[in-house]
Amino acid sequence: MRIGVPKETAAQEKRVATVPEVVAKLVKLGFTVSVQSGAGDAANFTDDAYRAAGADVVPDAAALWAQSDIVFKVRPPTLDEAALLREGGTFIGFVWPAQNPALMQALAARKATALAIDSLPRQLSRAQKMDALTSMAGVSGYRAVIEAAHAFGRLFNGQVTAAGKIAPAKVFIAGAGVAGLAAIGTAANMGAIVRANDTRAEVADQVTSLGGEFVKVDYEEEGSGGGGYAKVMSEGFQAAQRKMYAEQAADVDIIITTALIPGKPAPKLITAEMVQSMKPGSVIVDMAAEQGGNCELTVPGEAVVRHGVTIVGYTDLASRLARQSSTLYSSNLLRLTEELCKTKDGAIDVDMADDAIRGLTVIKAGTVTWPPPPLKLAAPPAAKPAAAPVAPAAKKGHGHGAGEPMSGAALVTVFALGAIAFALVGLYAPASFLAHFTVFVLACFIGYMVIWNVTPALHTPLMSVTNAISSIIAIGALIQIAPPLDAAGAADRPHVLIVALAVFALALTAVNMIGGFAVTQRMLAMFRK
Repeated sequence: MRIGVPKETAAQEKRVATVPEVVAKLVKLGFTVSVQSGAGDAANFTDDAYRAAGADVVPDAAALWAQSDIVFKVRPPTLDEAALLREGGTFIGFVWPAQNPALMQALAARKATALAIDSLPRQLSRAQKMDALTSMAGVSGYRAVIEAAHAFGRLFNGQVTAAGKIAPAKVFIAGAGVAGLAAIGTAANMGAIVRANDTRAEVADQVTSLGGEFVKVDYEEEGSGGGGYAKVMSEGFQAAQRKMYAEQAADVDIIITTALIPGKPAPKLITAEMVQSMKPGSVIVDMAAEQGGNCELTVPGEAVVRHGVTIVGYTDLASRLARQSSTLYSSNLLRLTEELCKTKDGAIDVDMADDAIRGLTVIKAGTVTWPPPPLKLAAPPAAKPAAAPVAPAAKKGHGHGAGEPMSGAALVTVFALGAIAFALVGLYAPASFLAHFTVFVLACFIGYMVIWNVTPALHTPLMSVTNAISSIIAIGALIQIAPPLDAAGAADRPHVLIVALAVFALALTAVNMIGGFAVTQRMLAMFRK
């Protein structure tokens, strides 16, 4: 089958659906790839780079659409582009079926199959590799901070210089989804004081971990709407939220809004009064501008100044980092293609029994299949019933009841029996056995205290610590393999079975030591920039 990648026609759109690196991987899957000439120019991917990766470069858009069995695209196709799609062909890209009913009908009229990357069921962990919404939101969140810094005209980080003291910028981020978290991390890394709010209480720890401060609304209500999105909140919560936003607007220098609810216009969070209360020179970046904006004064696609505040309503934030966005987006489509073409023979199978593929498929062979049926997620395990309290057993004589600590007499008896057993071993066992037995007992005790008695969550970082114990085992095995010489220069060679066991122990210990150091290096790399 042939995959076609046309040039994006939307205004200010610089992204391309496939990059040369991914073209080579699609070819390995058995597909033929055609790219419209100039499709990647705005993202710095030349036609020659596509040819070198194995793609055909087609000069005409109409010819590309007509000859392609599958079309990859970033923006939803226009009605004219939908009419160019081959009858019975497949479209993969953003569709936004709730907002584009006319496009849905146009694609259905072509008996097409449409896979909307924006309809991916994000609740499925295996769908994360195909999640283009997350990829684009992360880039947009980063770019929003860059745009804010450009419009702000001051440093983000505080400094003390010979010319005077510079206070750090205060940034408030409304919404701590993927885009909000990316903005929090970027602003904090630039030295700003970052605050954030979200209707979902569970993101508070994520905000704090990125260097921000979570500002809680003084109203108890859970705001998670499932699938990683927020839900529409009650009027009482919204009133308390507006009060908190008004307080933040009067105090901070920069506001970045990211609030969106699927299938609905962007909620209005920042009123004109809040904008008027902000300090002159402040900045608002409205990341929801394309869906109407979170600020009442936002003009989609433009940066305007109202009451001395710059309101940035750009709708192409991801496109302003076109090369990075295109690379991430094309990787998402590659992972989806791998799911559709598991046989690697250049043909796709839209399996409606697959939950991820079913969620993506909004049209199947001309039949509208959107919205998909609810996902049948595994039910959480039922809570175990609380155990009935057990009455303590009555004491009998000098013994001890169930659950009570051992009495002093019983403890003395146990130690006495152990001492007698150890004395018998010392009297009748060879001296070498006693030495080895003592080391064995101590090793068991140390191993239990160092490894078995540690919280399971710490076992991975503990691997590097256990290298010390592994070293002791390695030294013991080496002594058994090559025992030391006595005064006469002779060595007491152990039995061949002991030597074999020592070699085996040495090999296992070497694996443990090397693995421990490797894991330690990977853990340390996580904290390096």
